[in-house]
Amino acid sequence: MTTDLLSRRRLLSLLAVGTASTLAGCASSGPQRFTPIAAVSPAFAPALPPGRSPELDATYGEIVDGGFVIPAVPYWKIPPRFYRQRVPNETGEPAGTVVVDTQQRFLYLVEPGGQTAMRYGVGIGREGFAWQGEGVIQWRQKWPKWTPPSEMVARQPELAKYGPGTGGMEPGLMNPLGARALYIFKNGQDTLYRLHGNPEWNSIGKAVSSGCVRLMNQDIIDLYERVPNKARIVVWQ
Repeated sequence: MTTDLLSRRRLLSLLAVGTASTLAGCASSGPQRFTPIAAVSPAFAPALPPGRSPELDATYGEIVDGGFVIPAVPYWKIPPRFYRQRVPNETGEPAGTVVVDTQQRFLYLVEPGGQTAMRYGVGIGREGFAWQGEGVIQWRQKWPKWTPPSEMVARQPELAKYGPGTGGMEPGLMNPLGARALYIFKNGQDTLYRLHGNPEWNSIGKAVSSGCVRLMNQDIIDLYERVPNKARIVVWQ
């Protein structure tokens, strides 16, 4: 009985040592790896409607700028060719040049190196009011006032309250110049034409304005930050 008891005690001791070694091995094997829940169950991630993407939601989402809340653009209702995108530079113009292709409704800013351009969809002037030629972006303004020229007031008398001498329309979401304006000069003279923002996203790709080149507010803010000082601008008819 004594021999059997000693044998049983020795066996239990060996088992205890083995168990302790096993537990010590788990504890010292390094940090445990956990798989994120999203990676395990992607089906639970919310699906975006057709035509939408997280990248474009970020590009054209709601933003706060200058104390104004610029609404998100329902970009999925706009042809994708008019989304802001980097493309090969096929304009033939050097880096730093702004090119407006009125036929295709595109604005290009040729990037450093001249190999690529940032392209934006635009709305342009109605036939008879469109401007073409070459000039310089002489001046730029964040949240500008808007003063319609006398010629426009003559065509639309209801704009007289904002016309020359009145101080113009105050900046804001309903101001036709939107969040930014880039002023085009030629031979040192103001052409009265602008590159500007606009709340009417559904005018992009169309000929509806009185000569100016309009972009979505999110796009004019992006262009404003990229365009060089006194940039050359070429408008193709």
